[in-house]
Amino acid sequence: MPERLDFTKLIFGRLTWEAIPFHEPILLATFAAVALGGLALVGALTYFRVWGYLWREWFTSIDHKKIGIMYVILGIVMLLRGFSDAIMMRLQQAVSFGDSMGYLPPHHYDQVFTAHGVIMIFFVAMPLVTGIMNFVMPLQIGARDVAFPFLNNFSFWMTAGGAVLVMMSLFVGEFARTGWLAYPPLSGLMQSPDVGVDYYIWSLQVAGIGTLLSGINLLVTIVKMRAPGMTMMKMPVFTWTALCTNVLIIAAFPVLTAVLALLSLDRYVGTNFFTNDLGGNAMMYVNLIWIWGHPEVYILVLPVFGIFSEVVSTFSGKRLFGYTSMVYATVVITVLSYLVWLHHFFTMGSGASVNSFFGITTMIISIPTGAKIFNWLFTMYKGRVRFEVPMLWTVGFMITFVIGGMTGVLLAVPPADFSLHNSLFLIAHFHNVIIGGVLFGLMAGITYWFPKAFGYKLDPFWGKCSFWFWLVGFYLAFMPLYVLGLMGVTRRLSHFTDTSLQIWFQLAAVGAFLIALGIGSFLIQLVVSYRRRESLRDLSGDPWGGRTLEWSTSSPPPQYNFAFTPLIHDNDAWWQMKQRGYVRPREGFVPIHMPKNTSAGIILAGLSTLCGFALIWHMWLLAGLSFFSVLAVAIGHTFNYKREYYIPADDVVRTEAERTRLLAGHA
Repeated sequence: MPERLDFTKLIFGRLTWEAIPFHEPILLATFAAVALGGLALVGALTYFRVWGYLWREWFTSIDHKKIGIMYVILGIVMLLRGFSDAIMMRLQQAVSFGDSMGYLPPHHYDQVFTAHGVIMIFFVAMPLVTGIMNFVMPLQIGARDVAFPFLNNFSFWMTAGGAVLVMMSLFVGEFARTGWLAYPPLSGLMQSPDVGVDYYIWSLQVAGIGTLLSGINLLVTIVKMRAPGMTMMKMPVFTWTALCTNVLIIAAFPVLTAVLALLSLDRYVGTNFFTNDLGGNAMMYVNLIWIWGHPEVYILVLPVFGIFSEVVSTFSGKRLFGYTSMVYATVVITVLSYLVWLHHFFTMGSGASVNSFFGITTMIISIPTGAKIFNWLFTMYKGRVRFEVPMLWTVGFMITFVIGGMTGVLLAVPPADFSLHNSLFLIAHFHNVIIGGVLFGLMAGITYWFPKAFGYKLDPFWGKCSFWFWLVGFYLAFMPLYVLGLMGVTRRLSHFTDTSLQIWFQLAAVGAFLIALGIGSFLIQLVVSYRRRESLRDLSGDPWGGRTLEWSTSSPPPQYNFAFTPLIHDNDAWWQMKQRGYVRPREGFVPIHMPKNTSAGIILAGLSTLCGFALIWHMWLLAGLSFFSVLAVAIGHTFNYKREYYIPADDVVRTEAERTRLLAGHA
């Protein structure tokens, strides 16, 4: 009997029936709803026999455009989960006053706010940003694909694998109760002996590897694969922001990988890197996590600045004002973003000189950001501004982001931060710049490039509904938190005794409900637009009058992007070609070399995710088998030389001729 028990433990580790939350009615109902929804989706896909198509054309695709779209889909799906957590927190805080303890037990509430932060940053904002960069940037620089197409597929599925681990923690075990940065000693083995922190560690490790490899891939693509004539100072501003973003990813994400590896050693092996025993130091973790964490904020917001630059120029009918200053401002922000991390913990007691340095650098970083705002305003000045949906998101961003920036400068003053640190004022500021900056920019980018990806526009009515619900809901949800923060209310509390505060939390809950309507309007917009896609289609391939090179291709672009590699003479080369009545070549086509789809990426990521799950539950046999399987598949893929194929010249001619005929009929 003892030998059998040991063998069972070797296979299942810590995983038992007690890990399933049968005693949590909210989780049980959620699990039932997700299970039924998943079965319905699987049944529908099986009934319509699309599994083979999805596997051949999407899951195994190395086409940067399809991978970019899958990133965006992943981000939208995880947005629904992350926002569900936000709604739960807002409702709990709105009703949990005095004798009422609300409907969420404290241990569940702590998991909810931790999962909300992790999901929104790592599995909503990052996939959406990476997806838009993946889709747009190669088209903007005249490349047929990214530098390493297989690596692109693998990076996406690693990100998806990390998301799977986070979602599994909802139904098998539990998630961390530490906050989204998991500070020790709270994340240590003594204070968190359960699997929650392990889910946190391995989901971020798996997804972080995917993000790092994607950053290397996109950086090499920009540096090495630009069209002839496209010097660095002729690149579109969005490409510049993508370049700086991926430099930050390559610099910052290894730090995250290392600090999580050290934390896992503390938990698994018994080292003392982040405890006071045997020379450890918990503040070293805080320094390392924020050396990654603050550049991460700019990893999210820099591509969004590029999106706004493209949108403002297009919908003002003008060249972007101050191109050179925009580029320099982007580079300065990139450098300074690595010099401000300590403002996140002014209260640690570093001393006046250290706090002064980081306070000053934090204030300085607002200067190039402000320069960008003025450049966008001057681009709009005397332009023929069209308030299409992407432009609405841009104007809403300008107002909202400036408010968030001013509160950020306030928090950069160490004496003020001593009073406001860890309060709801900080929460309001962070959401002010992430929602008013990153989210608004991503919505502008999705709306702007949607016709490029699918060949038809998104319905404008529901797009405007989504924008106004988001804008009004944001102000109603987070302006009360500024007030509460100034009153000294700290964050992460699930219950309050002072009933005079309740009205502010109730207003915030109403704002969250309006944001939910904004998300619902966006989903309705997708459905309505698909059903009306023929009436929303624009055969010109350039429905907005875009000014950058991606609009020179058909919508959606062919797999090879460009039959002829474009030659660039100016920042506005495509706009100039349009004004001169550019006609595409009719001859001179040669077979186009393109890489084949491969299943190795999804298999490697699946095995890595399985290895992460096994390590979470101490299933050492499964962990070893999956790890060595990863090595075997990787080595086997290395020796697979049959991964290219050619698009025949006559296929390219026929594709271009068909498009020319359609354009002539449309005219």
